Amino acid sequence: MFLPYYQVSKDVVWGGVNFEASLSLGGASETFWEYHNDDEEDRRARAVEVLEEWTAKPDFTHHAHMASVSAVAASNRFMVTGSKDETMLLYDMDKKVEHGALLHHDGSITCLEFYGETHLLSGGEDGLLCVWSTKKWECLKSIKAHKGHVTSLSVHPSGKLALTVGTDKTLRTWNLINGRSAFIKNIKQNAHIVRWSPDGDKYVVVIHDKLDLYDLQTASLTSTLNNPKRISAINFLNNSILAVAGDDEIVRLCDVAKEKWVCEFKAHETRVKAVESFKMADDDCVLVTASNDGFIKMWKLRLNDELERPALLGEVNTTARLTCLAVWKPSTRQQTTEEDEKGDKATTSRELAEALLKTKRVRMHEEVILEDESKTKNKRKKRKVAGGQEETK
Repeated sequence: MFLPYYQVSKDVVWGGVNFEASLSLGGASETFWEYHNDDEEDRRARAVEVLEEWTAKPDFTHHAHMASVSAVAASNRFMVTGSKDETMLLYDMDKKVEHGALLHHDGSITCLEFYGETHLLSGGEDGLLCVWSTKKWECLKSIKAHKGHVTSLSVHPSGKLALTVGTDKTLRTWNLINGRSAFIKNIKQNAHIVRWSPDGDKYVVVIHDKLDLYDLQTASLTSTLNNPKRISAINFLNNSILAVAGDDEIVRLCDVAKEKWVCEFKAHETRVKAVESFKMADDDCVLVTASNDGFIKMWKLRLNDELERPALLGEVNTTARLTCLAVWKPSTRQQTTEEDEKGDKATTSRELAEALLKTKRVRMHEEVILEDESKTKNKRKKRKVAGGQEETK
């Protein structure tokens, strides 16, 4: 059993089992593929209606877990995979090399999510919610989140709250400032997916074939939508449009603001296992789907008032039974380096500072659970007084 991976010109990473090209008894493998079009510059210059097919080529393969991949997540630099072998493996996507392993959970890894570039959160069958620093890859906090398994987690865009659901039939809100439970809601059923909206003003809880929409301000259930089949994956394309995949070949788009289904299309021949997305220019969005039939497909979607059926950009047959998928987008730092190497006009320090300020996000370094309190207590401030002596405050 093993876990391949693929790379997409905005890279797509996936994990699965029984990848015939690299099958080895008791071992694991990972394969990266890169999607590209034949002439990207020409494509950008054309009208948006003119589509060019994207093709895929393998990037690299790595033998990894001893069991199938159960979760995968990516930041601008790192990618992490979680497995039923109870381990998490790290990859440096800039260098395309394995970066190490994280060992803490006692049971399968069920969910992973990065918060920006600074922290990683993980959940497992042991009921633990763990917070990791990406600087030294230390486990900063380990919380017994649920009496049963943690089935899904989601971090608020501010980094101050996290949601988890588990097999103890509860939805829990965590205060990441102090690392404690802020709110527990008995939902009376086992939910398997929870997601914040991009703006963080609402969140979605999935229970079998049901989508429950909640408002952050009131923490109350605002509406419920039913999918024809059990829901396997969801992804917010923007703050209003939610892509929903289930145990069939159809991907459906839901407008959570209007509380109704607005579009659907046949994505695969068998059930869709995972769905991700990334933004392009203007209102264009690329939807990435993975299915049990072994195919990864990329679709172009225009996010306007009247949603139309997405156009297929490209596909690849991995010949594997896919279990999860993530999209990796190169960091601004990496793109800047590549542009400088090509001789492009250098960015001034002032322009760079302004760009960073525009993209600045609230980070978790101000949270108690991410600080070494012993160091904080021992800090002393000194200032100069008359005569050149130092006064300790």
